[in-house]
Amino acid sequence: MEDRSFLGLDLSTQQLKAVVVNDNLEIIHQASVHFDSDLPEFRTQGGVVIDKTSPRCITAPTIMFVKALDMLMDRLTVTGVDFSKIAAVSGSAQQHGSVYWQKGAEKILSNLNPSEFLHLQLATSFAINQSPVWMDSSTTKQCQHFEKLVGGPQKLAEITGSRAYERFTGTQIAKLAISKPDAFKITERISLISSFLTSLFLGKIAPIDISDGSGMNLLNINTKKWEKVLLEACGPNAIDKLGEEVVPSNTNLGKISNYYVERYGFSPECRIITGTGDNPASLMGMRLQDDCVAVSLGTSDTVILWLNEPKVVLDGHILCNPVNPEAYMALLCFKNGSRTRERIRDKCAEGSWDIFNQLLDSTPRGNFGNMALYYDVQEILPFLQGDHRYNKSGPVNKFTSLEVEVRALVEGQFIAKRAYAEDFGFKVGKNTKILATGGASNNKSILQVLADVFNAPVYVQEASDSAMLGAAYQAKHGLLQDSSTFTEITACLPPSELACAPFSDAADIYEPMLERYRMIIKNLVPTEIQ
Repeated sequence: MEDRSFLGLDLSTQQLKAVVVNDNLEIIHQASVHFDSDLPEFRTQGGVVIDKTSPRCITAPTIMFVKALDMLMDRLTVTGVDFSKIAAVSGSAQQHGSVYWQKGAEKILSNLNPSEFLHLQLATSFAINQSPVWMDSSTTKQCQHFEKLVGGPQKLAEITGSRAYERFTGTQIAKLAISKPDAFKITERISLISSFLTSLFLGKIAPIDISDGSGMNLLNINTKKWEKVLLEACGPNAIDKLGEEVVPSNTNLGKISNYYVERYGFSPECRIITGTGDNPASLMGMRLQDDCVAVSLGTSDTVILWLNEPKVVLDGHILCNPVNPEAYMALLCFKNGSRTRERIRDKCAEGSWDIFNQLLDSTPRGNFGNMALYYDVQEILPFLQGDHRYNKSGPVNKFTSLEVEVRALVEGQFIAKRAYAEDFGFKVGKNTKILATGGASNNKSILQVLADVFNAPVYVQEASDSAMLGAAYQAKHGLLQDSSTFTEITACLPPSELACAPFSDAADIYEPMLERYRMIIKNLVPTEIQ
């Protein structure tokens, strides 16, 4: 068993990727299929199809996912993967996408011919050929109906972890039941894209896991069961189509389909572990734990929190934790991330990060009482747009120096992240750690501000593709869960590297600024942070 390996897959918006890791979780093989370039016959742009007559309807061809898996398996074969040594398989996928299996599909799935490609055998297995994905925003009426059913957005968020969102699967199902009743009638089962991917390996329709399932506006995050009144809003027999139960994210679902044993040489004892969404998988790939905050600094900035006790916030998301079913995770997205930092860099630092960092480092923590909020595009948290500058006395049109503006930008971004994290119930304590990823995680000057604002050390990891790696780690965890915890299984991985620690006066400087930020937002958007 020492030379066993584990396969993790990630079916994202633009590509399908796979990694094979050995028993020490070291990467030994990788492969990918890019939808636009490798599967041009589906005519996707960025992995999706935008309806020309209704641009808010955005989907992906379901059979494209299947054909991509055929290609991926062939590419893994070419890289030299010994499939007979793979002990377990798990996957992650873009959240909020859904697949509609036609009646009779499971029978076809359980009787696949190993001499033929999957996509040829499953070509007629779907009630609709296009899968709604997370970019779709065509279910406004259904969102309003969901919130009204339970007594408003706050109540829906208390039940499901989020207010009604157009991309969430519950409202997508409800829309299909009304707009395409014939297709809904012949739908045998509904999968999330993550459970769909798992089904292809299992040879039967896989159950939905609690973590990805909690991003549907259908699952009660407290009871871990479907909420009846919301299911009824999805159309007739919705419970039968979704499956009566959701399962923990590390569930061992059974042996791999014989199709893969005969076609690729997998061991018949290889186990299939439940798939989950890309955000929960990223939590696993980054090995996030209690008292940790993951901050991804990219085009959009994303904050992932491990929570033991959730506190509902209307403009964020609470999901069930994929590692510990008794815990939760929070997801916060800030649209104005790296592009806004780049705008201020270009304006104040001649387009140079070196000059930007010099300006940032030359200004004292607290920035002489100056603060700013920059929203180039409509922000989610808070719901604002435009530039908002303040000195210690009140609003100003501009700052007196370039270095003040640079620090005001960076401090303002991170103060907002801490404020919303605390609104979710996260408490910064002596054991708090920040795990930074994304492009700006290479910038030590920016990370120093992050450490100071949170009054916690910041760590970085070498590994990228956290969702794909999280799936591989979960494959091993699901196989060995009776004897080892997730933390024990991943203990063999290199530790995160300390990037910077907060200065001793960080709390004295930034906690008053945090309260000042809350007052500013309260005045700008009264319904926001209070």
